[in-house]
Amino acid sequence: MSPLIEITDPRVFDPSTIIIDVRAGANAHERYLAGHLPNAIFATLDDDLAEHPADPAIGGRHPLPSLQDFAATLSRWGIKPDSHIVVYDDKNGAMGGARLWWMLRSIGHTNVQVLNGGLKAATDEGMELSTDEYKPTATGPYPIPKEFSHTVDIEEVKAAAKADHRVVIDVREGQRYLGYIEPLDLVAGHIPGAVNLFYSTSLSPEGKYLTSQALATLYKDTIGDVKPEDVIVHCGSGVTACHTLLGMEHAGITGPKLYVGSWSEWSRRDLPIATEANGL
Repeated sequence: MSPLIEITDPRVFDPSTIIIDVRAGANAHERYLAGHLPNAIFATLDDDLAEHPADPAIGGRHPLPSLQDFAATLSRWGIKPDSHIVVYDDKNGAMGGARLWWMLRSIGHTNVQVLNGGLKAATDEGMELSTDEYKPTATGPYPIPKEFSHTVDIEEVKAAAKADHRVVIDVREGQRYLGYIEPLDLVAGHIPGAVNLFYSTSLSPEGKYLTSQALATLYKDTIGDVKPEDVIVHCGSGVTACHTLLGMEHAGITGPKLYVGSWSEWSRRDLPIATEANGL
């Protein structure tokens, strides 16, 4: 199954499809109520797709929820192990949409797709949005998964960033990577040895993913001959990195891993920090 689905695909609005609208930010619910796809369940990045960290130095700003909590959330949304799920957000899939897709795939729920272009794809098609709060019907308990697979911890990132046969990709914008600005975390810069590939380079001017062929070229230029399973992707807090992981999946590159803690964890651990100025 393709990780992407177009708004014109009739499966999006099949009665059996579960649609989830993921938002982030303090006004997330207000934006949802201002317009969302009909029958879309409201979800938030901070409350549904992450724990509230006591200390971002351990796990970053958006650590994964416990497997028990995530299973309970899926049950509350009426999701069963065989449910077809379409997820989207209002950031071209770059925020909560891709994160939820990755989380579901990570626990083995393969019947999930991201709406290509996010909410904008619907408005570009002239689709009438709903302003009603959609209330899902809970289902029986979703089986508690054994793990979130394809993740790495900070120790593996330390080793991988120094290894010739591995690649660590930082998908934040170049100015953050180079150490000139840092709007969210405490220190600017990047993990020494990590390479930069801004996540938005995978998008067309319309906010949709490039073709699978174009994405394959883009990513291969970055990872070279490194095996996909030896690639680690990170961002600020393990969210937009999922957008790149989705793009890689669409390009046929399967197996890269997510460093969930990302820069928000690394930069709080008194570890080496590279910038353009210090040349590390």
